[in-house]
Amino acid sequence: MKYPNDLISKVKQRSRGMKLEGINEGAGPKSPALMIVGEAPGRKEIQSHIPFHGSSGKELMKSLALIGLKRSDVYITSVVRSRPYAIKKVFSKRENKEVIKYPNRKPTKKEIFAHAPFLDYEIKHVKPKLIVAVGGTAIKRLLGPGHSISQEHGKVVKNTSILQLNDKEDDYVWSKQKYTVFFQYHPAAVFYNRKLANDIKEDWLSIKPYLHKEAKK
Repeated sequence: MKYPNDLISKVKQRSRGMKLEGINEGAGPKSPALMIVGEAPGRKEIQSHIPFHGSSGKELMKSLALIGLKRSDVYITSVVRSRPYAIKKVFSKRENKEVIKYPNRKPTKKEIFAHAPFLDYEIKHVKPKLIVAVGGTAIKRLLGPGHSISQEHGKVVKNTSILQLNDKEDDYVWSKQKYTVFFQYHPAAVFYNRKLANDIKEDWLSIKPYLHKEAKK
């Protein structure tokens, strides 16, 4: 989705001074089968401008295939559309000296709030009926604090409001529009714990009946 210039300018202003790199726009069709909301783009995504590119993207595509979907069927975005990075000094054996690295990191609450206009804009224009929140960061952005992905993966929250900015854009309020939100592990979670593979498969399969129901409307 092409973001309007004034929206980009607004988010850049809200993000001033934050350790964020680039802007990677969300991608997918209008009226998609699902909207998938992740955490933030990594280095590969910023370079390719393709959401969920690389290893995590391959895992996501496997999950979509389980329920009969492909990338072109879904809209993919995240709560922060720039790459959050850290600054670390490490010793490089290859160069035999201390070097500075800029690894990916989890976005802060302030960064998520700064980028809130992007997600609000996408939801308003894409009008998804079904939203898949992958990872705890996405779940908390949509439904507030107090959620644990390890305890609630596979959960379905039907006919729920989600958090969006108020008219002054200085706080969150609950939306009037209702959605069905699915709680899923982030695709990269399986890289850190291979035992999650079966849970991830079962959680995604639980979405299938909702797709069929929407298709009949």
